[in-house]
Amino acid sequence: MHSTSTTASDRPMSDQDQPLVDPTGRLLASVQRALVLHGGGSAGNAWEIGLIAGLFDAGLDVTEADLIIGTSAGATVAAQITSATRPTELLANILSAAPQPRNGPVGSGRDRLPLGPSADYMKISSSIIAAAENPADMRRRMGAAALEMNTASDGSGQTEWRETVAARLPSHHWSERTLLITAVDALTGEPVVFDRRSGVELVDAVAASCANGFGVPPYSIGDNQYIDGGYRRNENADLAAGYERVLVL
Repeated sequence: MHSTSTTASDRPMSDQDQPLVDPTGRLLASVQRALVLHGGGSAGNAWEIGLIAGLFDAGLDVTEADLIIGTSAGATVAAQITSATRPTELLANILSAAPQPRNGPVGSGRDRLPLGPSADYMKISSSIIAAAENPADMRRRMGAAALEMNTASDGSGQTEWRETVAARLPSHHWSERTLLITAVDALTGEPVVFDRRSGVELVDAVAASCANGFGVPPYSIGDNQYIDGGYRRNENADLAAGYERVLVL
C-alpha cells in the first residue's frame, strides 16, 4: 500500500499511445481523494478487503473516497465496498467462505492442483509480451489470442462466469459515487472504462474487467468482447490524475 499524488506527468512514457480516460466529465478541481484498487485474483481481492477492513477498524474509512477505480480483482473490491456493506462485514464473509485446511501431509497427491492451464497461460502471455512492439500492440495480440482460443465456445462459460461474479457482489446496482471499472476491448486492444453512465450493468462491468481471456473467456457485452483491464495497467492509477490525494492498494 502506498499513498501518492498523481499528476499527468506521472503517466508512464510507454503508454502514451492511450489518452487519459475521463468518461464522467467531472470537475477534478473540487475533488481531493481517490482510491485505486489493483488486480491480483482471489488472493488480491481478499487482501484488499482485509486491508480496507483493518483501516476501517482503525478509524480510517477509505471507502469514502471521492473516486474509486477498480481493475480486475480490484473491480470486484470496488463494487463490494460501494455497496453500503461495511468493510468488516465483507471481510467476515470472505473468512467464513475460506476452505478449511485438509488433513494429510503437505504435497500429497490429493492436495495438488493441476498446473496445465496456468502453465499454458503463462507461456502464451510471455510469448505475446516478448513479441509485442509496444503496450497497444501487446493488448491487440492478447485479445486476438484470447478470441482465437475461445472461438468454439457455446456461450455457457459466459453465463457461468456472470453468475459467479454476481454471487460475489452484495449489490448489483451502481453506486451514486464516482466508480470506474476498467477493461480492454478484445478486438481492438483499446482500453475501456465503465461507470454508472455507460449503460452497462455493474455485474457485466466487473465480469469484463476480470476476464483474463484464457482461464476466463473474453466477456461479451452487446456486440463487443472484453478482456481484463489489467492488460492496460494492473492498477490504472493514472485515471486518478488531478486528484490531490491518491491511495493505491
